[in-house]
Amino acid sequence: MDVRVRFAPSPTGHLHIGGARTALFNWLFARNLGGKFVLRIEDTDTTRSTEEYIEAIIDGMKWLNLDWDEGPFRQTDRFNVYRSYVDRLISEGKAYYCYCTPEELEERRKKAQEQGADQKYDGRCRDLKEPPAGRPAAVRFRMPEYGTTVVDDLIRGKVAFENSVLEDMIILRSDGTPTYNFVVVVDDIDMKITHVIRGDDHLNNTPKQIHIYKAFGWEVPQFAHLPMILGADKTRLSKRHGATSVMAYKEMGYLPEALVNYLVRLGWSYGDQEVFSRQELVQHFSFDAVGKSAAVFNPEKLLWLNGQYIIKADPEKLAELVIPFLVKDRTIKEGQDIDMKWLAQAVVTLQERAKTLIELAAGLKYYIAEEIEIDPKAAEKFLKPEHLAYLKDLKELLSETQNFVAAEIEKAFHAVAEKHSTKLGSIAQPARVAMTGNTASPGMFELMEIFGRPKVMKRLSKVLGEN
Repeated sequence: MDVRVRFAPSPTGHLHIGGARTALFNWLFARNLGGKFVLRIEDTDTTRSTEEYIEAIIDGMKWLNLDWDEGPFRQTDRFNVYRSYVDRLISEGKAYYCYCTPEELEERRKKAQEQGADQKYDGRCRDLKEPPAGRPAAVRFRMPEYGTTVVDDLIRGKVAFENSVLEDMIILRSDGTPTYNFVVVVDDIDMKITHVIRGDDHLNNTPKQIHIYKAFGWEVPQFAHLPMILGADKTRLSKRHGATSVMAYKEMGYLPEALVNYLVRLGWSYGDQEVFSRQELVQHFSFDAVGKSAAVFNPEKLLWLNGQYIIKADPEKLAELVIPFLVKDRTIKEGQDIDMKWLAQAVVTLQERAKTLIELAAGLKYYIAEEIEIDPKAAEKFLKPEHLAYLKDLKELLSETQNFVAAEIEKAFHAVAEKHSTKLGSIAQPARVAMTGNTASPGMFELMEIFGRPKVMKRLSKVLGEN
């Protein structure tokens, strides 16, 4: 079998965490088996779908590097196709016109609710011989009234639904627009989808859709319904749990590789392994290892994982990725010429510390800025007269150092410490405050080498009151 899967988001919002995980599992399944991954935009809800959201979904997919083989297809381009399938069902007696108005349907539903009766459509137009004149008609699909429909799910196993609870659903509204449960089947038929992988909130739609497949004589695809993602409070993940949009995580300084790694672990496992390369995910992915229980989204775990990816990332790549964040916080100007090899050297000193690109940009400020602000508390503690005496001697030695490299800089620090009979830290911490404005930074010798002699001299002169 040639595997064909699809990701079919509705463009009524940005690509969110749940949708991204669904897309990822489809992508991994296709790549693992050498199949095709189709992108389809389900935009039949014309009142809520927007071009902006379509672009946002595509941007999110591209950022996560979930490339598709076909598409993106849009349902609004296929209305004539859906109409032809509706006509076929009507001609074969598998669908019928329904003349009940929305107001009538709602009134019957309320009455049934009050009486404790079944609220599904009562089928009064099912075998109507003489249609009422002057009324617009919707089209309903004729559901079987007896028996059981079994969904053989790749994750949940066999799930049975009694056909008696399935109502004759509308497949074409009276205004001529098709409905979700119908168009999704038509699209999957036309696009030859073999496996439907989606969230378990669609599980109750599946028996309805199975009957439409069968009505057209089409082989029913295999289904896999992914368990939902919960927040820390065990309720469904939503905005109140933090950012749920994929692109929001990009803006927060997360790497796409880290987010992909985290998303796949929301429901899937491979032994005790936590960190995976893209190649490992493709190689090992299968639905045998996808759990049935809901997954809990843990922001702290994602942050830790992002830090792991930053540690292992190529410094030159990180230097490129951090540029927009340096522009955003006004450390540099848009289009400003930056020595990228130099910036990569600075990045190396911060990789162990930064968990996001925002933190990395913050750490790079004192490397790039011409002027820095010194924290008053740090100055009060580490820039006392005796400390300034150390820094004056240090400046003199560093100005005479032939090669301004970490090893020679370290020698100068040791010489000052020996001269004043003090510990190396008594020199390093005042120097750190002078260089960065604060008391935490990477190693001083490497930091000063990256700064370069002119900037080091300038900052030492400033704290010494020489300029």
